[in-house]
Amino acid sequence: MADRRFCVGYALAPKKQQSFIQDSLVSLAASRGVDLVRIDTDRPLLDQGPFDCILHKFYGEDWRKQLVEFRAKNPNAFILDSPDAIERLHNRISMLQVVSELKIDNPDESFGIPKQIVIYDKETLFDRQAWEGLKFPVIAKPLVADGSAKSHKMALVFNHDCLNKLKPPIVLQEFVNHGGVIFKVYVAGQYVKCVKRKSLPDEPEEKLGNVEGLLSFSQVSNLTTREKTDDKYYKMMQLDDTEMPPLSFVTDIARGLRRSMNLNLFNFDVIRDSKIGTRAEERSSEEF
Repeated sequence: MADRRFCVGYALAPKKQQSFIQDSLVSLAASRGVDLVRIDTDRPLLDQGPFDCILHKFYGEDWRKQLVEFRAKNPNAFILDSPDAIERLHNRISMLQVVSELKIDNPDESFGIPKQIVIYDKETLFDRQAWEGLKFPVIAKPLVADGSAKSHKMALVFNHDCLNKLKPPIVLQEFVNHGGVIFKVYVAGQYVKCVKRKSLPDEPEEKLGNVEGLLSFSQVSNLTTREKTDDKYYKMMQLDDTEMPPLSFVTDIARGLRRSMNLNLFNFDVIRDSKIGTRAEERSSEEF
């Protein structure tokens, strides 16, 4: 009897399809007995398939309802991931709360979250007493993290004068010097992979008083604007020289997040704070 084949339906925006569903991936999956099939989001999900697994990055009540109906009719099918589990990650405060609740038994390593506060309105934004515990520079991030282009628009703010350029609701998070390297950790079930990427350069404390304006960017590891001005910095920085965090430590964090969030496909970022230790920020499969 021939080996059973599995059908994985994927529901992704056109841009994501072009980025991730490459011919090489389709061929590799097929050689392993997995057929990748595009889900037509303009047609009812129940009219398509059958699927052994659904991989999706779609939002909205209609799509959520279709997934619920599909699961009811196909109880053995696997959905990556449950909309209820993903919902928590659409808010940058609730997504990081799970990190602060993790307990990792590793006496040689530590992890945490940079200091941060939520600003819901302009009045609070200009109330220094509301966030006097934060030190400049700070990273300003939209509170909503739904995978849209708008949710990726961030800024490195160097002083109070630039705050009027921000639009609440936002999260203000202390910038941590981390050697210009970010570690991206990808989690797929029990599989954990950690890679190095270029990031924001360190900001020497003696320079901060003389820096004006703010630096806008879309992703910490995709700094087109900064690379134009700090090209020499990146040419000097050798990622190969950067020591990776212990894989066992990263795996413990990944497994803890997976249990707490009830997610099977997600990624999170880790930076190495030269003064304190390790900082982590998780992101869902919405980021793949």
